[in-house]
Amino acid sequence: MDKRGKLVVISGFSGAGKGTVSKALVERYGYSLSVSATTRSPREGEEDGREYFFKTESDFLKLIDYNGFIEYARYVDHYYGTPRKYVEDELAAGHVVLLEIEVQGAMKIKDQYPDAILLFITAPSIELLKDRLVGRGTESMEIVEKRMSRAAQEAEDIDVYEYIVVNEEGKLAECIETVHAIIESETCRVSAREDFIRSLREGLAEYR
Repeated sequence: MDKRGKLVVISGFSGAGKGTVSKALVERYGYSLSVSATTRSPREGEEDGREYFFKTESDFLKLIDYNGFIEYARYVDHYYGTPRKYVEDELAAGHVVLLEIEVQGAMKIKDQYPDAILLFITAPSIELLKDRLVGRGTESMEIVEKRMSRAAQEAEDIDVYEYIVVNEEGKLAECIETVHAIIESETCRVSAREDFIRSLREGLAEYR
């Protein structure tokens, strides 16, 4: 049974845990995670091609010119983009593809892939969100404040998402399973299985 895969957009405020959730879904359930490209510098422990494809701004702009991204945006002084080829190849192979991207990019994805699932992950409170950002210890307070300012802008567009999942403190496993259940339910929708339904009807035609 051949079928096209499903595109799942996972967004969330910086520090909400969307990256941790996405990686866990890949490890536990074999979903395909599209690695984004960015012009920001690697953080300690990050590797090119694993967390991100780290690009110079010049190289990133060339890829834009070549239509190499499904979507891209500038976020807190750096570019981020979703490479086109990997996503299309994985969808054609029938895989569930996760895109961990910000709100602006999510809306661009929905325009191009109307059946994409849009899911937003958030901390249970703004106070805890800021505490998580500060607690990472990877960025200056100036950058933390920029991320909080961006979160205020992103909050205005949360209602374009189909689902919102709260990553409660100490309940990461529960958050991961909730997201997995949402994806499973969406891939089982009748509207997503039209080819399969058609094959069932054809197989039963002789019994009519």
